[in-house]
Amino acid sequence: MGYYIRVESNVNIYVEDINPGGCKTILFIHGWPASHRMFEYQFDQLPRIGYRCIGIDLRGFGNSDKPWSGYDYDQSADDIRCVVEALDLQDFTLGGHSTGGAIAIRYMARHNGYGVSKLALFAAAAPSLIQRPYFPHGLRKEDVDKIIQDIYNDRPKMLQGFGDMFFFQHVTEPFSNWFFQLGLQAAGWSTAAVARSWLDEERLFSDLGTICVPTLILHGIHDRVCLFPLAIAQNEGIRNSKLVPFKYSGHGLFYDQRDKFNKELTQFIEQ
Repeated sequence: MGYYIRVESNVNIYVEDINPGGCKTILFIHGWPASHRMFEYQFDQLPRIGYRCIGIDLRGFGNSDKPWSGYDYDQSADDIRCVVEALDLQDFTLGGHSTGGAIAIRYMARHNGYGVSKLALFAAAAPSLIQRPYFPHGLRKEDVDKIIQDIYNDRPKMLQGFGDMFFFQHVTEPFSNWFFQLGLQAAGWSTAAVARSWLDEERLFSDLGTICVPTLILHGIHDRVCLFPLAIAQNEGIRNSKLVPFKYSGHGLFYDQRDKFNKELTQFIEQ
């Protein structure tokens, strides 16, 4: 079931609600520059065993409206709050991949984890996607600058290159083309604006310490986008967190090791 939820007077967010009658709810936040459809291999399986799966398209991506502004983590977290209130979600698991994981962390800090009973981070872009003087583990700032430049010069080529480094396991050409189309569905300006937010955002370091719900951290050791030391920093910064390394996964662990991913997530929720 798909529908739109108004988060501002001129901005509507697309939501896919699968198995609304499920016994336990998982709210998924996708990573850059995709959409809720990146979780297809979770949505195919988890509702079969009783879960309600809700996928959000962040503003500027997927089927959601694509305004000119509003692409910082604070606004994204506020958009999530609007969806949570509109659907009257309570006692749910919040799961976020990559930038979606960073937004989930900001939601926990900014909205005191409203409605969330458990948090799951999948290859999360936190506490910093880029290297900083006090944090040497991320990408180089120059690499992100080049991504932004490439978005404006040749976004399809940038998306193709990003897709080539996304997965560790072999993916077929049809699958690669499908994943490429997810990124093309976004607006160019929103794709660039979110990438710029990676450079300026530093408050996630302090956000980690505000999280007080049980937290699962799933991260591929071969991740070339959000390097594995980010997961270690998350584990060290979040109380009552558990880190599960994925030995045969890159950034796209939700597909690289999809059976293990689904099993770890559901076991965590059932604990």
